[in-house]
Amino acid sequence: MKANPPHVLDASAIGLSALCLAHCLALPILAASSPAFSAWAGTEWVHAVVILVAAPLSALALWHPGQSRLVIGLGIAGVLLLGLGLAHWPPGIGETALTVAGSLALAGAHLRNWIGKHGGKHSHG
Repeated sequence: MKANPPHVLDASAIGLSALCLAHCLALPILAASSPAFSAWAGTEWVHAVVILVAAPLSALALWHPGQSRLVIGLGIAGVLLLGLGLAHWPPGIGETALTVAGSLALAGAHLRNWIGKHGGKHSHG
């Protein structure tokens, strides 16, 4: 059975959020323990690429007639938090905290969207 496009978009977005969380939380630990990882720890282009992929992917998956305001709000908040983390704004708030919050908000929006469209049913084929 083929997955319909919204299902694939939500699953892809949740996976991207998981990768973002792994990057934000695990990479600094790895960078501290290995010089090979330290070069990747501070790369701004990774954050920019994530936003450039996450924003349109989220818009395609989440924006449709009848969508709940909760899902739309979580999606918008997630992308905005990712952008604020990339911009290091406001000063004094950690980039990691903003990007983790943004990733979790986006993952929550996509999970809620997935459950709403599929009634909590998971296909196994």
